[in-house]
Amino acid sequence: MLKGSIVALVTPFTKYGNIDYSELEYLVDRHCEAGTDAIVAVGTTGESTTLSHEEHIDVVGAMVELSKGRIRVIGGNGSNSTSEAVQLTEKMMHLGVDGFLNVTPYYNKPSMAGLLAHYQACAEASDKPQILYNVPGRTALDMTPDMVEQLAAIDNIIGIKEATGDISRVAELKRRCGDDFILLSGDDPTAREFMLAGGHGVISVTANVAPAQIKALVDLATQGDREQAELIDSKLDALHQVLFVESNPIPVKWALALMGWCSANYRLPLTPPEAQNQEKIEAVLAELDLLNSQES
Repeated sequence: MLKGSIVALVTPFTKYGNIDYSELEYLVDRHCEAGTDAIVAVGTTGESTTLSHEEHIDVVGAMVELSKGRIRVIGGNGSNSTSEAVQLTEKMMHLGVDGFLNVTPYYNKPSMAGLLAHYQACAEASDKPQILYNVPGRTALDMTPDMVEQLAAIDNIIGIKEATGDISRVAELKRRCGDDFILLSGDDPTAREFMLAGGHGVISVTANVAPAQIKALVDLATQGDREQAELIDSKLDALHQVLFVESNPIPVKWALALMGWCSANYRLPLTPPEAQNQEKIEAVLAELDLLNSQES
């Protein structure tokens, strides 16, 4: 099942702006070693908005190949154009992905009828499981529990990444969609409480930097061990916060560069963090003993 500790993986670039497949292989290996349950390939954290469709498909395919069956791979297939989302789905379904993460159409703010039609078209493009992605802070559209209930009736829509940080939605979504509908937090600072309330895991930015710690947190929280989950998460709180001191994935990619895991190369309009934020990120990593951790 597509649940547990899932990393929203960065996409590494060379200094010339090309995909760095060598660094990508290193990152995949680190997550396999750390016990991460699945990788989201080319989502928001993977800078999907600056990749061409060809690059998008190539990176997802590379992650499947590099994983060698050791870890599940979920392909990002969202777009604000239904035809583009369908094309991405059709082209990726043969790569060996285990499922898809499909963000709500952004900017154009469709009606409920439009949203249903959009997801129905994407679901029909592949028999692979699809996870809804609700992140109103980026899309200007909040997929309410009522909307999710209607979309959950589509056979291969199996869950949702809920990034509002609203813990009360866990109980409501369970009531509306049933216990088998997978609920994944998309908000690292509130993920612990989301899982303790009955969520099935997290799609995490922090897991890029601290994969073993997030895996341990997810296992404890989904088992209902509040005391031990709080103990781990309290140590990660400053990391959760600093990785969003600027727009994701600017801080997390900078953090990975400080750790020696990948280069701090971005595609415009994303740029490196401001100087004061670079210092904040480095200070938190130092406090957690994560600097220069390439061989840890």
